[in-house]
Amino acid sequence: MTRVAAVDCGTNSIRLLVADCDPATGELVELDRRMTIVRLGQGVDRTGRLAPEALERTFAACREYAGVIKEFGAERLRFVATSASRDAENRADFVRGVLDILGVEPEVISGDQEAEFSFTGATKELTAHEHLRRPFLVVDIGGGSTEFVVGEEHVRAARSVDVGCVRMTERHLVVDGVVTDPPTAQQVAAIRADIEAALDLAAESVPLSEARTLVGLAGSVTTVAGIALGLPEYLSSAIHHSRISYEQVREISERMLTQTHAERAAIPVMHPGRVDVIGAGALVLLAIMERIGASEVVVSEHDILDGIAWSIA
Repeated sequence: MTRVAAVDCGTNSIRLLVADCDPATGELVELDRRMTIVRLGQGVDRTGRLAPEALERTFAACREYAGVIKEFGAERLRFVATSASRDAENRADFVRGVLDILGVEPEVISGDQEAEFSFTGATKELTAHEHLRRPFLVVDIGGGSTEFVVGEEHVRAARSVDVGCVRMTERHLVVDGVVTDPPTAQQVAAIRADIEAALDLAAESVPLSEARTLVGLAGSVTTVAGIALGLPEYLSSAIHHSRISYEQVREISERMLTQTHAERAAIPVMHPGRVDVIGAGALVLLAIMERIGASEVVVSEHDILDGIAWSIA
């Protein structure tokens, strides 16, 4: 077994996984998994730059993670950065800060690499479930982008598009610096139009219609699952590999886009950092299910983070 640490820094959150991995058997033993909402992508869609306060929130999380990695004695560390730091003019400030704290440079990976890691992490366990039909369509709905990957045991086609819960919220729901509460029908329609255009783009290189099992990843999807399951708190073990119907996703999406901030914040499984962006994230999932005619989504808590861990094991 090799003890590894994987960090995934996205637009909305930064996450850490410390695990013992055995490539020979395919066994991954999780030692520590944690997530911090840092909103690194705050304002990037509008300004093209990482905000100083967003960088400081991210560096604070990195300092916490450095302590965890040292405590567990991980032999190898890989830090992968996704959409927000890909887009930013001042990403050198981000790279320098991470290097100072963790001793490794963040790898600003392409959307295709992001998709490859997500697919590996999400499907490594599912290949043993013979009742799940192939090919899989893995969708990773992030803060700034969504990755689409089709494959069986390995990736056949992948595409990343710039539609995510934070990007859609900031682009369409923020007026004079304040998130509309709740959004208007016109704002929701504008988000939907962007999502449909992104789906058209994804379909140019990924055969979405060939998918037989939809696998959903990341916070928007897992939060929708927690709401659908009626959990009294966020329980990863209950959410992992749950199967949520199209009807449930549609009802929750509509509810998230008509409730007030306070009503959404009162939902037991809702992370405070997702209260304002869950409506857009749920709508992305709903649109994907409608586009491919999926009757359900298989929810995975294992995603790009697990894929990064396997890549260094």
